[in-house]
Amino acid sequence: MEVKMTGIRKSFGSNSVLRGVDFDIQAGEVHALMGENGAGKSTLMNILTGLHKEDAGEIVINGENKRFDNPKEAEENGVSFIHQEMNTWPEMTVLENLFIGKELKNKMGWVKTKEMRTLAEATFADLGVQIELDEDVKKLSVGQQQMIEIAKSLMTNAQVIIMDEPTAALTEREIEMLFKIIHTLKTKNVAIIYISHRMEEIFKISDRITVMRDGVSIDTSLTKETTNDDVVRKMVGRDLEDYYPKKHSKIGEVVFETKGLTKENRFENISFTVKAGEIVGFSGLMGAGRTEIMRSLFGIDELDQGEIYLEGEKITIKNPSMAIAKGIGFLTENRKEEGLILDYSIRDNISLPSIDGFSKKGLIDTHAESDFAKLLMERLHVKAEDQFDSVSSLSGGNQQKVVLAKWIGIGSKVLILDEPTRGVDVGAKREIYQLMNELADRGVAIIMVSSDLPEILGVSDRVIVIHEGHVAGELAKTEATEEKIMKLATGGY
Repeated sequence: MEVKMTGIRKSFGSNSVLRGVDFDIQAGEVHALMGENGAGKSTLMNILTGLHKEDAGEIVINGENKRFDNPKEAEENGVSFIHQEMNTWPEMTVLENLFIGKELKNKMGWVKTKEMRTLAEATFADLGVQIELDEDVKKLSVGQQQMIEIAKSLMTNAQVIIMDEPTAALTEREIEMLFKIIHTLKTKNVAIIYISHRMEEIFKISDRITVMRDGVSIDTSLTKETTNDDVVRKMVGRDLEDYYPKKHSKIGEVVFETKGLTKENRFENISFTVKAGEIVGFSGLMGAGRTEIMRSLFGIDELDQGEIYLEGEKITIKNPSMAIAKGIGFLTENRKEEGLILDYSIRDNISLPSIDGFSKKGLIDTHAESDFAKLLMERLHVKAEDQFDSVSSLSGGNQQKVVLAKWIGIGSKVLILDEPTRGVDVGAKREIYQLMNELADRGVAIIMVSSDLPEILGVSDRVIVIHEGHVAGELAKTEATEEKIMKLATGGY
Protein backbone atom coordinates (compact mmCIF):
# COMPACT_ATOMS: atom_id res chain seq x y z
CA MET A 1 0.00 0.00 0.00
CA GLU A 2 1.20 3.50 -0.89
CA VAL A 3 -0.13 6.60 0.88
CA LYS A 4 0.38 10.25 -0.06
CA MET A 5 -0.94 13.17 2.00
CA THR A 6 -0.58 16.65 0.48
CA GLY A 7 -1.28 20.12 1.93
CA ILE A 8 -3.11 18.79 4.98
CA ARG A 9 -4.62 21.49 7.19
CA LYS A 10 -6.60 21.17 10.43
CA SER A 11 -7.84 23.59 13.08
CA PHE A 12 -9.70 23.01 16.31
CA GLY A 13 -11.59 26.22 16.92
CA SER A 14 -9.07 29.05 16.74
CA ASN A 15 -6.15 26.66 17.28
CA SER A 16 -4.45 25.88 13.96
CA VAL A 17 -2.81 22.48 14.50
CA LEU A 18 -1.80 21.57 10.93
CA ARG A 19 -0.89 24.38 8.55
CA GLY A 20 0.20 22.51 5.45
CA VAL A 21 1.69 19.05 5.83
CA ASP A 22 3.05 16.79 3.08
CA PHE A 23 3.77 13.16 3.94
CA ASP A 24 3.99 9.91 2.00
CA ILE A 25 4.96 6.31 2.60
CA GLN A 26 5.82 3.47 0.23
CA ALA A 27 5.16 -0.23 0.65
CA GLY A 28 7.93 -2.02 2.53
CA GLU A 29 9.57 1.05 4.09
CA VAL A 30 9.88 2.45 7.59
CA HIS A 31 9.18 6.19 7.47
CA ALA A 32 9.95 8.03 10.71
CA LEU A 33 7.70 10.98 11.61
CA MET A 34 9.45 13.30 14.04
CA GLY A 35 8.75 16.59 15.79
CA GLU A 36 8.36 18.11 19.22
CA ASN A 37 5.22 17.45 21.25
CA GLY A 38 2.45 19.58 19.78
CA ALA A 39 4.01 19.60 16.30
CA GLY A 40 0.92 17.84 14.93
CA LYS A 41 2.17 14.28 14.34
CA SER A 42 -0.70 12.49 16.09
CA THR A 43 -3.30 14.80 14.52
CA LEU A 44 -1.94 13.97 11.06
CA MET A 45 -2.18 10.25 11.77
CA ASN A 46 -5.68 10.66 13.24
CA ILE A 47 -6.71 12.28 9.95
CA LEU A 48 -5.22 9.40 7.97
CA THR A 49 -7.15 6.85 10.06
CA GLY A 50 -10.45 8.77 9.98
CA LEU A 51 -10.66 9.96 13.57
CA HIS A 52 -10.53 13.59 12.37
CA LYS A 53 -11.46 15.11 9.01
CA GLU A 54 -8.97 17.43 7.36
CA ASP A 55 -10.04 21.02 6.67
CA ALA A 56 -8.02 21.08 3.45
CA GLY A 57 -5.61 18.88 1.54
CA GLU A 58 -5.63 15.59 -0.33
CA ILE A 59 -5.14 11.94 0.68
CA VAL A 60 -4.26 9.47 -2.07
CA ILE A 61 -4.07 5.72 -1.36
CA ASN A 62 -2.79 3.40 -4.08
CA GLY A 63 -3.34 6.14 -6.66
CA GLU A 64 -6.93 6.98 -5.69
CA ASN A 65 -8.36 9.81 -3.61
CA LYS A 66 -9.50 8.20 -0.38
CA ARG A 67 -10.46 9.08 3.15
CA PHE A 68 -11.78 6.90 5.95
CA ASP A 69 -14.81 7.86 8.02
CA ASN A 70 -13.52 6.23 11.21
CA PRO A 71 -10.58 4.17 12.55
CA LYS A 72 -12.48 0.89 12.20
CA GLU A 73 -12.93 1.51 8.46
CA ALA A 74 -9.23 2.36 8.20
CA GLU A 75 -8.30 -0.88 9.95
CA GLU A 76 -10.63 -2.89 7.69
CA ASN A 77 -8.80 -1.33 4.73
CA GLY A 78 -5.35 -2.22 6.04
CA VAL A 79 -4.31 0.86 8.06
CA SER A 80 -3.69 0.19 11.76
CA PHE A 81 -2.72 2.71 14.46
CA ILE A 82 -0.87 1.59 17.61
CA HIS A 83 -1.37 4.56 19.92
CA GLN A 84 1.09 5.81 22.51
CA GLU A 85 -1.60 5.59 25.19
CA MET A 86 -2.76 1.99 25.54
CA ASN A 87 -6.30 1.16 24.45
CA THR A 88 -6.85 -1.81 26.75
CA TRP A 89 -9.69 -2.94 29.01
CA PRO A 90 -8.11 -3.53 32.45
CA GLU A 91 -10.85 -5.78 33.83
CA MET A 92 -10.75 -8.17 30.84
CA THR A 93 -8.26 -10.94 30.11
CA VAL A 94 -5.39 -10.69 27.64
CA LEU A 95 -7.20 -12.98 25.19
CA GLU A 96 -10.41 -10.94 25.42
CA ASN A 97 -8.45 -7.73 24.79
CA LEU A 98 -6.74 -9.18 21.73
CA PHE A 99 -10.03 -10.03 20.04
CA ILE A 100 -12.46 -7.44 21.43
CA GLY A 101 -14.81 -6.45 18.62
CA LYS A 102 -13.05 -8.94 16.30
CA GLU A 103 -14.02 -12.29 17.84
CA LEU A 104 -13.79 -15.36 15.62
CA LYS A 105 -17.21 -16.99 15.31
CA ASN A 106 -18.72 -20.03 13.59
CA LYS A 107 -21.83 -20.03 11.39
CA MET A 108 -24.02 -20.31 14.48
CA GLY A 109 -22.45 -17.21 16.02
CA TRP A 110 -20.56 -19.10 18.72
CA VAL A 111 -17.15 -17.69 19.61
CA LYS A 112 -14.32 -19.98 18.49
CA THR A 113 -12.22 -19.63 21.64
CA LYS A 114 -9.80 -22.44 20.74
CA GLU A 115 -8.93 -20.92 17.37
CA MET A 116 -8.55 -17.47 18.95
CA ARG A 117 -6.20 -18.89 21.56
CA THR A 118 -4.12 -20.66 18.91
CA LEU A 119 -3.78 -17.46 16.85
CA ALA A 120 -2.89 -15.41 19.96
CA GLU A 121 -0.27 -17.94 21.06
CA ALA A 122 1.29 -17.94 17.57
CA THR A 123 1.41 -14.12 17.50
CA PHE A 124 2.97 -13.96 20.96
CA ALA A 125 5.52 -16.59 19.91
CA ASP A 126 6.51 -14.43 16.92
CA LEU A 127 6.89 -11.46 19.27
CA GLY A 128 8.82 -13.45 21.84
CA VAL A 129 6.23 -12.42 24.44
CA GLN A 130 5.48 -14.57 27.47
CA ILE A 131 2.16 -13.38 28.85
CA GLU A 132 -0.61 -15.61 30.15
CA LEU A 133 -3.68 -15.24 27.93
CA ASP A 134 -6.05 -15.70 30.88
CA GLU A 135 -4.37 -12.99 33.00
CA ASP A 136 -6.35 -9.81 33.66
CA VAL A 137 -4.75 -6.88 31.84
CA LYS A 138 -4.87 -4.73 35.00
CA LYS A 139 -2.22 -6.99 36.51
CA LEU A 140 0.25 -6.40 33.68
CA SER A 141 3.01 -3.82 33.49
CA VAL A 142 2.84 -0.89 31.06
CA GLY A 143 5.42 -2.63 28.88
CA GLN A 144 3.39 -5.83 28.71
CA GLN A 145 0.27 -3.86 27.81
CA GLN A 146 2.21 -2.17 25.00
CA MET A 147 3.19 -5.56 23.60
CA ILE A 148 -0.50 -6.55 23.58
CA GLU A 149 -1.29 -3.47 21.48
CA ILE A 150 1.45 -4.41 19.01
CA ALA A 151 0.14 -7.98 18.84
CA LYS A 152 -3.41 -6.73 18.16
CA SER A 153 -2.17 -4.72 15.21
CA LEU A 154 -0.17 -7.59 13.74
CA MET A 155 -3.23 -9.84 13.92
CA THR A 156 -5.20 -7.54 11.57
CA ASN A 157 -2.85 -8.24 8.62
CA ALA A 158 -2.37 -4.50 8.23
CA GLN A 159 -0.60 -3.10 5.14
CA VAL A 160 0.27 0.19 6.88
CA ILE A 161 1.04 0.19 10.59
CA ILE A 162 1.41 3.44 12.51
CA MET A 163 3.53 3.03 15.65
CA ASP A 164 3.38 5.97 18.08
CA GLU A 165 6.24 5.67 20.61
CA PRO A 166 6.06 1.85 20.50
CA THR A 167 9.19 1.30 22.61
CA ALA A 168 8.56 3.89 25.33
CA ALA A 169 7.78 1.24 27.95
CA LEU A 170 9.74 -1.70 26.51
CA THR A 171 12.99 -3.26 27.69
CA GLU A 172 16.07 -3.44 25.49
CA ARG A 173 15.30 -7.10 24.81
CA GLU A 174 11.71 -6.31 23.82
CA ILE A 175 12.89 -3.45 21.60
CA GLU A 176 15.27 -5.74 19.73
CA MET A 177 12.45 -8.24 19.24
CA LEU A 178 10.19 -5.46 17.91
CA PHE A 179 12.87 -4.38 15.44
CA LYS A 180 13.16 -7.97 14.17
CA ILE A 181 9.40 -8.04 13.66
CA ILE A 182 9.52 -4.71 11.79
CA HIS A 183 12.25 -6.13 9.53
CA THR A 184 10.06 -9.17 8.83
CA LEU A 185 7.08 -6.95 8.05
CA LYS A 186 9.20 -4.94 5.60
CA THR A 187 10.04 -8.11 3.65
CA LYS A 188 6.26 -8.67 3.35
CA ASN A 189 5.84 -5.15 1.88
CA VAL A 190 4.15 -3.78 5.02
CA ALA A 191 4.73 -0.02 5.46
CA ILE A 192 5.58 1.29 8.92
CA ILE A 193 5.03 4.91 10.02
CA TYR A 194 7.29 5.16 13.06
CA ILE A 195 6.79 8.02 15.54
CA SER A 196 9.50 8.22 18.20
CA HIS A 197 11.65 10.68 20.12
CA ARG A 198 14.49 8.18 20.51
CA MET A 199 17.11 9.23 18.01
CA GLU A 200 19.12 6.02 18.18
CA GLU A 201 16.02 4.04 17.19
CA ILE A 202 15.18 6.31 14.28
CA PHE A 203 18.61 5.95 12.75
CA LYS A 204 18.65 2.21 13.36
CA ILE A 205 15.24 1.29 11.96
CA SER A 206 14.00 3.93 9.48
CA ASP A 207 14.53 4.43 5.75
CA ARG A 208 13.30 8.04 5.59
CA ILE A 209 12.63 10.79 8.11
CA THR A 210 10.02 13.54 7.90
CA VAL A 211 10.33 16.35 10.45
CA MET A 212 7.34 18.45 11.53
CA ARG A 213 7.46 21.72 13.44
CA ASP A 214 4.49 23.86 14.52
CA GLY A 215 2.03 22.08 12.22
CA VAL A 216 4.19 22.22 9.10
CA SER A 217 6.30 19.51 7.42
CA ILE A 218 9.80 20.98 7.44
CA ASP A 219 11.78 18.37 5.52
CA THR A 220 11.88 14.75 4.31
CA SER A 221 15.27 13.06 3.93
CA LEU A 222 16.76 9.62 3.48
CA THR A 223 17.95 8.49 6.91
CA LYS A 224 21.38 7.57 5.59
CA GLU A 225 21.80 11.12 4.19
CA THR A 226 21.05 13.03 7.41
CA THR A 227 22.48 13.24 10.94
CA ASN A 228 21.24 13.38 14.50
CA ASP A 229 22.13 17.06 14.78
CA ASP A 230 20.38 17.88 11.49
CA VAL A 231 17.14 16.29 12.71
CA VAL A 232 17.27 18.08 16.08
CA ARG A 233 17.92 21.41 14.37
CA LYS A 234 14.90 20.93 12.11
CA MET A 235 12.69 19.84 15.02
CA VAL A 236 13.40 22.70 17.38
CA GLY A 237 14.54 25.39 14.95
CA ARG A 238 17.85 25.77 16.75
CA ASP A 239 20.92 23.80 17.86
CA LEU A 240 20.91 21.90 21.14
CA GLU A 241 24.40 22.17 22.54
CA ASP A 242 24.12 19.12 24.76
CA TYR A 243 21.36 16.58 25.21
CA TYR A 244 22.27 16.08 28.87
CA PRO A 245 23.00 19.44 30.51
CA LYS A 246 25.88 19.53 32.98
CA LYS A 247 24.95 19.06 36.61
CA HIS A 248 26.81 21.19 39.15
CA SER A 249 24.82 20.64 42.33
CA LYS A 250 26.69 19.92 45.54
CA ILE A 251 25.74 16.53 46.95
CA GLY A 252 25.02 16.76 50.67
CA GLU A 253 24.02 14.42 53.46
CA VAL A 254 21.69 11.43 53.21
CA VAL A 255 18.06 12.60 52.99
CA PHE A 256 16.27 9.35 52.18
CA GLU A 257 17.17 5.78 53.16
CA THR A 258 15.56 2.37 52.95
CA LYS A 259 16.53 -0.80 54.82
CA GLY A 260 15.41 -4.28 53.85
CA LEU A 261 12.27 -3.36 51.91
CA THR A 262 10.41 -6.55 51.00
CA LYS A 263 7.14 -7.38 49.29
CA GLU A 264 6.40 -11.03 48.65
CA ASN A 265 6.80 -12.12 45.02
CA ARG A 266 7.81 -8.57 44.02
CA PHE A 267 11.10 -7.56 45.62
CA GLU A 268 13.27 -8.45 48.59
CA ASN A 269 15.80 -6.74 50.87
CA ILE A 270 15.97 -3.44 49.00
CA SER A 271 18.34 -1.07 50.79
CA PHE A 272 19.69 2.20 49.39
CA THR A 273 20.30 5.86 50.18
CA VAL A 274 19.74 9.13 48.34
CA LYS A 275 21.55 12.31 49.34
CA ALA A 276 20.50 15.93 49.06
CA GLY A 277 21.19 17.18 45.53
CA GLU A 278 21.76 13.68 44.21
CA ILE A 279 20.04 11.94 41.29
CA VAL A 280 20.04 8.18 41.75
CA GLY A 281 19.06 6.23 38.65
CA PHE A 282 17.30 2.87 38.90
CA SER A 283 17.86 0.58 35.95
CA GLY A 284 16.84 -2.99 35.13
CA LEU A 285 14.74 -5.03 32.76
CA MET A 286 10.96 -4.66 32.56
CA GLY A 287 9.41 -6.69 35.36
CA ALA A 288 12.53 -6.56 37.53
CA GLY A 289 10.58 -4.76 40.26
CA ARG A 290 11.71 -1.12 39.89
CA THR A 291 8.22 0.37 39.61
CA GLU A 292 6.88 -1.91 42.35
CA ILE A 293 9.56 -0.61 44.73
CA MET A 294 8.64 3.00 43.98
CA ARG A 295 4.91 2.37 44.40
CA SER A 296 5.57 0.92 47.85
CA LEU A 297 7.76 3.88 48.83
CA PHE A 298 4.85 6.18 47.98
CA GLY A 299 2.32 4.09 49.89
CA ILE A 300 0.34 2.84 46.89
CA ASP A 301 1.24 -0.77 47.65
CA GLU A 302 1.83 -2.09 51.16
CA LEU A 303 5.24 -3.36 52.24
CA ASP A 304 5.60 -6.70 54.01
CA GLN A 305 8.65 -5.52 55.89
CA GLY A 306 11.45 -2.95 55.84
CA GLU A 307 12.19 0.52 57.15
CA ILE A 308 12.14 3.99 55.56
CA TYR A 309 14.05 6.98 56.90
CA LEU A 310 13.62 10.65 55.97
CA GLU A 311 16.30 13.06 57.19
CA GLY A 312 17.39 10.46 59.74
CA GLU A 313 13.90 9.89 61.17
CA LYS A 314 12.10 6.59 60.72
CA ILE A 315 8.76 7.18 58.99
CA THR A 316 5.69 5.13 58.18
CA ILE A 317 3.97 5.49 54.82
CA LYS A 318 0.70 3.61 54.51
CA ASN A 319 -0.85 5.64 51.70
CA PRO A 320 0.02 8.42 49.21
CA SER A 321 -1.46 11.12 51.46
CA MET A 322 1.08 10.25 54.16
CA ALA A 323 3.89 10.34 51.58
CA ILE A 324 2.82 13.77 50.31
CA ALA A 325 2.58 15.08 53.87
CA LYS A 326 6.19 13.98 54.41
CA GLY A 327 7.35 15.83 51.29
CA ILE A 328 7.62 12.87 48.91
CA GLY A 329 6.40 13.26 45.31
CA PHE A 330 5.89 10.48 42.76
CA LEU A 331 5.69 10.92 39.00
CA THR A 332 4.14 7.61 37.93
CA GLU A 333 5.03 5.86 34.67
CA ASN A 334 1.33 5.55 33.82
CA ARG A 335 0.35 9.22 33.75
CA LYS A 336 -3.00 8.62 32.02
CA GLU A 337 -4.49 6.38 34.72
CA GLU A 338 -2.50 7.29 37.83
CA GLY A 339 -0.88 10.68 37.32
CA LEU A 340 -3.73 12.86 36.06
CA ILE A 341 -7.46 13.47 36.35
CA LEU A 342 -8.10 13.76 32.64
CA ASP A 343 -11.47 15.54 32.90
CA TYR A 344 -10.00 18.25 35.17
CA SER A 345 -8.32 21.42 33.95
CA ILE A 346 -4.58 21.90 33.77
CA ARG A 347 -4.80 24.30 36.73
CA ASP A 348 -6.72 21.84 38.89
CA ASN A 349 -4.28 19.02 38.16
CA ILE A 350 -1.27 21.17 39.02
CA SER A 351 -2.73 22.61 42.22
CA LEU A 352 -4.46 19.51 43.61
CA PRO A 353 -1.64 18.28 45.92
CA SER A 354 -1.10 21.89 47.15
CA ILE A 355 -4.77 22.85 47.50
CA ASP A 356 -4.57 23.28 51.29
CA GLY A 357 -2.16 26.15 50.73
CA PHE A 358 -4.83 28.08 48.84
CA SER A 359 -7.61 27.48 51.37
CA LYS A 360 -8.68 30.08 53.92
CA LYS A 361 -11.56 29.26 56.27
CA GLY A 362 -12.79 26.59 53.90
CA LEU A 363 -12.66 28.82 50.80
CA ILE A 364 -10.16 28.47 47.97
CA ASP A 365 -8.28 31.58 46.83
CA THR A 366 -8.73 30.95 43.10
CA HIS A 367 -6.57 33.94 42.11
CA ALA A 368 -3.60 32.59 44.04
CA GLU A 369 -4.27 29.12 42.65
CA SER A 370 -4.30 30.46 39.08
CA ASP A 371 -1.08 32.44 39.63
CA PHE A 372 0.53 29.28 41.02
CA ALA A 373 -0.52 27.19 38.01
CA LYS A 374 0.51 29.91 35.55
CA LEU A 375 3.98 30.15 37.08
CA LEU A 376 4.58 26.40 36.84
CA MET A 377 3.16 26.18 33.32
CA GLU A 378 5.53 28.91 32.17
CA ARG A 379 8.49 27.35 33.96
CA LEU A 380 7.90 23.94 32.42
CA HIS A 381 6.88 25.37 29.02
CA VAL A 382 3.50 23.60 29.00
CA LYS A 383 1.99 24.23 25.57
CA ALA A 384 -1.70 25.10 26.02
CA GLU A 385 -4.02 27.94 25.13
CA ASP A 386 -5.29 28.34 28.68
CA GLN A 387 -4.77 26.84 32.15
CA PHE A 388 -8.48 26.05 32.25
CA ASP A 389 -8.21 23.68 29.26
CA SER A 390 -8.86 20.03 30.06
CA VAL A 391 -5.58 18.21 30.62
CA SER A 392 -6.85 15.49 28.26
CA SER A 393 -6.53 18.01 25.39
CA LEU A 394 -2.74 18.16 25.77
CA SER A 395 -0.17 16.09 23.93
CA GLY A 396 1.48 13.26 25.84
CA GLY A 397 4.64 15.24 26.53
CA ASN A 398 2.74 18.23 27.87
CA GLN A 399 0.65 15.95 30.08
CA GLN A 400 3.92 14.65 31.53
CA LYS A 401 5.00 18.21 32.28
CA VAL A 402 1.74 18.84 34.16
CA VAL A 403 2.35 15.77 36.34
CA LEU A 404 5.87 16.99 37.06
CA ALA A 405 4.59 20.50 37.80
CA LYS A 406 2.24 19.36 40.55
CA TRP A 407 5.05 17.61 42.44
CA ILE A 408 7.39 20.56 42.06
CA GLY A 409 4.62 22.77 43.37
CA ILE A 410 4.41 21.03 46.76
CA GLY A 411 8.13 21.57 47.40
CA SER A 412 9.07 17.88 47.57
CA LYS A 413 12.11 16.88 49.63
CA VAL A 414 12.25 13.57 47.79
CA LEU A 415 11.06 13.25 44.20
CA ILE A 416 10.51 9.83 42.62
CA LEU A 417 10.41 9.99 38.81
CA ASP A 418 9.30 6.79 37.06
CA GLU A 419 10.11 7.10 33.32
CA PRO A 420 10.00 10.94 33.46
CA THR A 421 10.65 11.46 29.74
CA ARG A 422 8.53 8.63 28.34
CA GLY A 423 6.86 9.92 25.17
CA VAL A 424 8.57 13.32 25.45
CA ASP A 425 10.36 14.99 22.54
CA VAL A 426 14.06 15.81 22.50
CA GLY A 427 13.63 19.51 23.29
CA ALA A 428 11.23 18.84 26.18
CA LYS A 429 13.52 16.09 27.48
CA ARG A 430 16.35 18.58 27.86
CA GLU A 431 14.00 20.97 29.68
CA ILE A 432 13.09 18.19 32.12
CA TYR A 433 16.76 17.33 32.66
CA GLN A 434 17.54 21.00 33.33
CA LEU A 435 14.66 21.16 35.77
CA MET A 436 15.93 18.04 37.56
CA ASN A 437 19.33 19.71 37.88
CA GLU A 438 17.74 22.87 39.28
CA LEU A 439 15.81 20.83 41.84
CA ALA A 440 19.02 19.04 42.79
CA ASP A 441 20.67 22.46 43.22
CA ARG A 442 17.98 23.22 45.83
CA GLY A 443 18.85 20.04 47.71
CA VAL A 444 16.01 17.81 46.50
CA ALA A 445 16.86 14.09 46.59
CA ILE A 446 15.80 12.57 43.25
CA ILE A 447 15.14 8.94 42.39
CA MET A 448 14.76 8.28 38.66
CA VAL A 449 13.58 5.02 37.13
CA SER A 450 14.33 4.79 33.41
CA SER A 451 14.49 2.11 30.71
CA ASP A 452 16.58 4.44 28.53
CA LEU A 453 20.21 3.54 29.22
CA PRO A 454 21.69 6.72 27.64
CA GLU A 455 19.36 8.72 29.90
CA ILE A 456 20.43 6.75 32.98
CA LEU A 457 24.08 7.37 32.14
CA GLY A 458 23.59 11.00 31.13
CA VAL A 459 21.56 12.14 34.14
CA SER A 460 22.40 9.96 37.16
CA ASP A 461 25.05 10.61 39.81
CA ARG A 462 24.79 6.96 40.80
CA VAL A 463 23.08 3.90 39.27
CA ILE A 464 21.33 1.09 41.15
CA VAL A 465 20.50 -1.96 39.03
CA ILE A 466 17.55 -4.21 39.92
CA HIS A 467 17.39 -7.84 38.81
CA GLU A 468 14.41 -10.06 39.66
CA GLY A 469 13.45 -8.02 42.71
CA HIS A 470 16.94 -7.70 44.16
CA VAL A 471 19.67 -5.06 44.04
CA ALA A 472 22.09 -6.61 41.56
CA GLY A 473 24.68 -3.89 41.96
CA GLU A 474 25.46 -0.20 42.31
CA LEU A 475 27.66 1.84 39.97
CA ALA A 476 29.20 5.28 40.42
CA LYS A 477 28.79 7.70 37.51
CA THR A 478 32.47 7.38 36.66
CA GLU A 479 32.31 3.59 36.27
CA ALA A 480 28.82 3.10 34.82
CA THR A 481 28.55 1.90 31.20
CA GLU A 482 25.73 0.37 29.18
CA GLU A 483 27.57 -2.95 29.15
CA LYS A 484 28.00 -3.04 32.94
CA ILE A 485 24.38 -2.07 33.56
CA MET A 486 23.03 -4.71 31.16
CA LYS A 487 25.27 -7.38 32.67
CA LEU A 488 23.88 -6.66 36.13
CA ALA A 489 20.33 -6.35 34.81
CA THR A 490 20.48 -9.80 33.24
CA GLY A 491 21.90 -11.53 36.31
CA GLY A 492 25.63 -11.17 35.73
CA TYR A 493 27.99 -9.86 38.40
